Amino acid sequence: MKKLPVFLGVVALVLFGLLSSAFVVDEREKALVLQFGRVERVIEEPGLAFRIPFMQEVVTYDDRILSLDTSPLEVTPADDRRLVVDAFARYRISDVRKFRQAVGPGGIASAKTRLERILNASLRAVLGSVNSGDILSEDRIALMARIRDAARSESLNLGLEVIDVRIKRADLPDQNLAATFERMNAEREREAADERARGKEAAQRVRATADRTALETVSEAQRDADIVRGEADAQRIAIFAEAYGRDPEFFEFYRSLSAYEAALTGDTSTLVISPDSEFFDYFASQNGRPAAAAE
Repeated sequence: MKKLPVFLGVVALVLFGLLSSAFVVDEREKALVLQFGRVERVIEEPGLAFRIPFMQEVVTYDDRILSLDTSPLEVTPADDRRLVVDAFARYRISDVRKFRQAVGPGGIASAKTRLERILNASLRAVLGSVNSGDILSEDRIALMARIRDAARSESLNLGLEVIDVRIKRADLPDQNLAATFERMNAEREREAADERARGKEAAQRVRATADRTALETVSEAQRDADIVRGEADAQRIAIFAEAYGRDPEFFEFYRSLSAYEAALTGDTSTLVISPDSEFFDYFASQNGRPAAAAE
């Protein structure tokens, strides 16, 4: 009976040792087995694993894609127009052994600090070699690829793989915004003044063309009207001449009546003329002929 407690104690100690030595590696993690601070094993496959209790410890690191948002960084492109750039990166731990040797117990926090310095250096090197217009245009995609490649080569020494780098924002510094806005406003006002001047010039050309067209149209119409009137007068004269040639006496009588109608217009008309004037030849005739002709 005295051996039973001893046996139970041994069994409990063995069970405690087994439980202390066993651990589970999640499929989203990678594990390092450290013995007195030195890397003993790297476990990348998920599942159950074992360690030596009290001698070895297990450190796990996230095997998923991680993100890093950099602090706003002021860069000076090739055209000396300073910009404030915000960027972010996607990365993962590619070599946990090298990662542990590079960052030590600091882990992810220490790695982010060092990776941000690498990204900032790559941003300054790449963006400083181009103009600000390239950063704000569609060429930004190619620039981000260059920044990613430069940061990737440096981050491999930390056991990290930079997957992607993106520029979220590229703006002017606050102290330069007012001057930039004023310059942009002046440029827009100059462009507006140029447009107004070109519009006035075009309007003057249109008005001049319209005035010339109107003058030409009126001149052509006046010419056609003069031609028509001249032809009508010629026809009228020809008709009168033909009528006069057929019966000169009747034509003379008709013209005398027209003269009487024009001269004697009413009760208030007064005409002072000699009674034996030729104007009254048809008044003195009884047969409708002038008196001289009748005689």
